[in-house]
Parts: sequence; structure tokens; C-alpha cells
Amino acid sequence: MDSLPGLPDLHRHLDGSLRPATVKALASAHGLEIPEPLGFFAGMGLRAALACFDFTLALLQQPEEVRRVAAEICEDAQAEGVTSLEIRFAPQLHRGAPAPEIVDAAIDGVAGRAGLILCGLYGEPPTVLEGHVAVAASRPQVVGIDLAGGPGSGDDWSLADYQTAYQQAREMGLGRTVHAGEGRPAAEIRQAVELLHAQRIGHGVSLLDDPELVAQVCERGITIEACLSSNLQTGAISSLAAHPIAAWLERGVSVCINTDNTLFSRVDAVSEHRLALQLPGMDDVRLAQAIACGHAALFRR
Repeated sequence: MDSLPGLPDLHRHLDGSLRPATVKALASAHGLEIPEPLGFFAGMGLRAALACFDFTLALLQQPEEVRRVAAEICEDAQAEGVTSLEIRFAPQLHRGAPAPEIVDAAIDGVAGRAGLILCGLYGEPPTVLEGHVAVAASRPQVVGIDLAGGPGSGDDWSLADYQTAYQQAREMGLGRTVHAGEGRPAAEIRQAVELLHAQRIGHGVSLLDDPELVAQVCERGITIEACLSSNLQTGAISSLAAHPIAAWLERGVSVCINTDNTLFSRVDAVSEHRLALQLPGMDDVRLAQAIACGHAALFRR
């Protein structure tokens, strides 16, 4: 496919998608040295990948910094031909102002060009995510919530403990997505679907391990947010050829293709869609199907 139509990108993290020039400018302003290398590499593992955010978050503590990066992400996505964009972030990690002010800064930055998804983190008290739902109630620009990161062995809270926040979001008409099955068992995806009533699943690479769950995902119209390069880098898949996107589409699963983190993975929406086309079992028809799924799965309020 020589040219791509308007693309969806529903899974792009604000704190992992800064422009390199902005990283340099903000690092200089804060008197910080940029780590080398800054970003993901194949097989690094999820924990090491999540540690990369420590540096970029140090650059994004103030509302004006969040506003700037949110605006630049929208500009970059538009240049890539993205016409359905959602940006996600965890406002509680930007401690230069109360979470509502951080959210308002992101709203100002996107200026109607993207929906915002507010992330709670695995292991955090459920009240954090419940607070995000409350913030979203008066801000229609916030279109969804997410449970991001990954579970740790010492966590006080499990995925099931976030049911109240997700039920509140459901009653409000707020979109619901969950990072699940990112190199972890399909049982985690099942919990996200059955307990949290997720409408979308971030990554979900282990879905095919549970055929009954595949049928349930198809029946409920749940969309898998595929992040190809990121999955290879974090070790969620052993090789790009092993990514299940073509098998998902063959089985009727709704799938969309996403960047995850443009800075850390050194990708954009165009490169990720073209990468998907190169994988075994993919062709122009299935790529077009994934693009259509992404546009259809956009959260709306």
C-alpha cells in the first residue's frame, strides 16, 4: 500500500511521546542530563521499559509542560495522517499541580483535536482511579479511563479491586480500556472483560490462549489495541512474526494498530501500520479492516 488513509491511534501515551527536540529543551530547562540511550530496545522487558518514564515524567511536572506536549502530540499525529486520536496519561504522576489542573492543561493542549484517557496504575489504591472518574464527570474532553503499567508481586491491590471505578465509568458513559495480557496470561484479559467491563484491551497478546475468551471478545465487540513495536521491545512477543494480529483478524476480533510511545519506540502511526502489513498473514484487506476497527472503537461521550 503506497499511501494510507486517515489513520486511528487510540493508544498513545503522553509521557512516552515527546518530540526529541522537546526532550532536549525541557531537560536543559530543568538542568537534567538525558539518559543514553533513551527508549526501548528489543527484549528489554516491561519493568525496564516502564522505568524509562521516570525521566520524561521529571520533565512534565508542571501544567504548562503537559499543555505543550499534548499540543505537540496532536500536531505530530495530524502530520502523520491520524484522524482518530486518543492520548492517555496518569495525571497523579504530574505533581506540579493538583490532578484536575493537570487534566485541564492537557485539555487546553489538545484543543479538541484528541480525546483524553486518564490512567490509574496497577497496584495503586483504587481511589486514585475513582478520582479520575470524578474529574472526567465535568470534562467531556476526557473520553475514557485506563489501568496501565503492570502488576507487581508486592502490590496491595489487584485488577479486581478497580471494579468500583470501572462501574462508575460505565454508568457515566465513559470509555473503558485496560492494559491486560501484555506478556501475561489470558486470565488477566478475562478479568478485564468480565469484572471491569472493558470495551478495549491494551496489548492483549495472550488472547488466543483462551478460545472461549476469544469468542466472548468477539461477541461483545471488544477491540484489542495492538502495539507491534512496543510488544517486541518489552518482550511481550518473541519476534514480530509471532505477533497475533493477523490471527485475531482472521477469527473476527476487532483490532486496531497503535504507536504506544512514539519517542521510546521511535515510531509513528504510519510506520506502525506499514510494519503490520509486513507481518505473516497480513494483506491490504486485513490492514484496511484494522484501520476501520480503530475508527469505530474511538471513545465518544
